[in-house]
Order: sequence, then C-alpha cells, then structure tokens
Amino acid sequence: MTYTLENYLMTLHTGQWFGWSDSKNKVYANLVIHDDTKSKPSESDCTAGVAALQAAYDGDAYKRTREDAYPKLKEQLDLLYHDMTADKLDATGEWHKAVKAVKDATAKPS
Repeated sequence: MTYTLENYLMTLHTGQWFGWSDSKNKVYANLVIHDDTKSKPSESDCTAGVAALQAAYDGDAYKRTREDAYPKLKEQLDLLYHDMTADKLDATGEWHKAVKAVKDATAKPS
C-alpha cells in the first residue's frame, strides 16, 4: 500500500472537512478546507504525516508477511491434536514442522 495526502488528512479529523479543487489531482495545492472550524495543515506537516504513515506500514511488512504465512489457528490445533495422540510433541511433530517452516522462511530482519 502506498499512502497519500488524502490518507493522512483522514487521520486528522472525522467527516468531510476537506476536499479538492481538482478531484483528479489530489495534491496539496488543490486542497480545500470545507469546515471553518478546521485549519489547513502546512504542506510540510502533510509531507511528514504521509511519510510517517508509510513508514509505519512498511515497518509492519514483516509482521503481516509472517501472520499470513502461518497455518490458520484451527489447522494448527488439528496438527497439535494429531501430534499429541502420536506422542510427537517435539521437533518431529507436524505442528512444529509447520511453524518452523514459517519462521525459517520469514526470518526477522536485522
């Protein structure tokens, strides 16, 4: 996902407090404030806000990748059940192998 000026502005206030003089070109120069109780943020605040949103999203990439890679919880529980009944609650169990495969494939960044 790539964050935009519009994404940032939506984090500042609720409702339709802003709009665009040119809806096809959503840049700071075309930003219009519709709500008199709200002030127009500076362009540098907007640039920094977009950068912060993007950095937070990018920083979570590892977490999202790993979470999506794990088997669903019900599948993990089923693997654990079968491992328990086969007395394989060690590295030979299927649950351990499945979780280890994800951990190996998605090593934490340094």
